[in-house]
Amino acid sequence: MDRPQVSIPPAANVFGTLGTGCWCIQIIPQIWHNWRRKNTEGLPGMMLILWSICGVPFGVYAIVQNFNFALKFQPQAFASLTLIAWGQTLYYHNKWRAWTATLATIALASSFGIMELILILTLRGPYSRGVEWPMMLMAISASVIQVIGLIPPYFELAKRGGRVIGINFWFLIIDYAGAFFSLMAVVAQQWFDALGASLYIACMVLETGIFASQAIWLWRVRHIRREAKIAGKTYDEYVALKPAKSIRRCESTDTFAVDVEAASRHEAVASYTEKADMTVRHGIPGSKVAGTEVLEVPRLAAKKG
Repeated sequence: MDRPQVSIPPAANVFGTLGTGCWCIQIIPQIWHNWRRKNTEGLPGMMLILWSICGVPFGVYAIVQNFNFALKFQPQAFASLTLIAWGQTLYYHNKWRAWTATLATIALASSFGIMELILILTLRGPYSRGVEWPMMLMAISASVIQVIGLIPPYFELAKRGGRVIGINFWFLIIDYAGAFFSLMAVVAQQWFDALGASLYIACMVLETGIFASQAIWLWRVRHIRREAKIAGKTYDEYVALKPAKSIRRCESTDTFAVDVEAASRHEAVASYTEKADMTVRHGIPGSKVAGTEVLEVPRLAAKKG
């Protein structure tokens, strides 16, 4: 395990400040997005609560390892803001009362703060005497919890064919930038802390997957989005009018094939029915509809008054 930092290079302070600045505001666009929509559909509450929990062991590790001040403050700000977003999921998605969701958020934040303080006071002494495994456990648990927290969004993506719903992209971009600058701060420190860097690397890798999923979905529906734009509608409005255009998740490829075949038959029958109706209406001689030949319709001379 890496030993505590003795001195902090200026570059580490600069990168750490940039990373902390990003992680202090990264969830604010998401909080605003939730409030404006009055909805948190597609934003997993499990992800937010796990990220908040992750702030406790990583805060302990950053303080005991004597990271620069910005990286010490970062886990506290990160956990606090994600708890606010988690409180919104209680109110908008779980339909809790506003005061109940607020009290639950404050109570959880207080318990996390007390837990972190106890762990710092308890583990700092043994660590200074050479007992390293508790601090290693803090770093590993922080990384593991954060990785697990980024898994629920992938289930949401699977439900919607890879489309990102409910997660604000400004939030993801700023969060990714915060992880990147924080990683650079760890790299620029007196010596590289692999355990501390693992948390930022895991965050960047999993968020890259979310960006890639949305990009692939946009490519798959590019023709539908073009048609919607020509019709002057959003994608959701367009597929609501024409459900056959939407990409639905199927249980198997066989089911998908059956759905496509059924849709093709339906279109063929509709087309045939329309042609048959026109044939009967105009009385085209020699033509056949449903096996019955249409005879020539004699023209009656108009009676003269």
